[in-house]
Amino acid sequence: MNTKISQHIYGWLLVMPAIILMGTFTHLPSVTTLISSFFSTGTAKNPSSFIGIENYEYMFEDPVFIEAVSNNIWYSLGTIIPSILLAIIMAIFVDSKLPGRVLVRMAYFTPTILPMIAVSNIWLFFFTPDIGLLDQIASFLGFEGHNWLGDTDTVLGCMIVITIWKEAGFFMIFYLAALQNISPELKEAAVLEGSSKFYFFRRITFPLLMPMTLFILINATLNSFKLVDHLFILTKGGPNNASNLILYYIYEAAFSFFDSSYAATMTIFLLLILALISLAQFVFFDKRIHYR
Repeated sequence: MNTKISQHIYGWLLVMPAIILMGTFTHLPSVTTLISSFFSTGTAKNPSSFIGIENYEYMFEDPVFIEAVSNNIWYSLGTIIPSILLAIIMAIFVDSKLPGRVLVRMAYFTPTILPMIAVSNIWLFFFTPDIGLLDQIASFLGFEGHNWLGDTDTVLGCMIVITIWKEAGFFMIFYLAALQNISPELKEAAVLEGSSKFYFFRRITFPLLMPMTLFILINATLNSFKLVDHLFILTKGGPNNASNLILYYIYEAAFSFFDSSYAATMTIFLLLILALISLAQFVFFDKRIHYR
């Protein structure tokens, strides 16, 4: 009995540093942020005071916040599915007996290791009006140039394209690992049965990739709410908030408008979204995901 108690004590002592660090740098800031959301932003003349849920009422009436949420939904829908589909295609391509496939894999994965700031500068070469590559091609073909990042109808689409280019290579690595774990005997049996490649992919390969797809789906969804680095370089949420996303609006509220309480309120809203996504992973999808 004493031995078992000692083992429990030793176990808790081993994990205690991790618990303290996680509590200090993760949970404590979250609790502090929640408390701040119920207070007004203090100034030298007007100290912070308790205002209840006024910040939350204002948040749901704020047209900029509503537009940022709408943009984030479209941004998520526009990045998640295309990134996953492109990652599957790239993984199948580099998994085949392709000459120089190591170089191809490296080329596909390169955008992933680049910082988002560097990626934004690369794509600025494409989207810059008049002198950008897209406008140069349009001019060569006899079309007029277009301000891709200055048009409310195209700016969010440009952000989506950049994110897909950045994320697809990362997801490809997971799919490639999953493809290489599929037994080659299954393919040999399918060939003997006269199955086509499309039929084999639809009935064998894709179902076996579903656990990995669920894992990637969760990560892609989380990333769609966390990736805003490119907005700092390219649009700053403009024009007219057409590319504004929730996390960038939180940054603006805190560090441009110095309204820390309202920023805390929106942070709690974003944390709830991310918590629900994580909960869906652990409760519904965890048993079907083989990332361990």
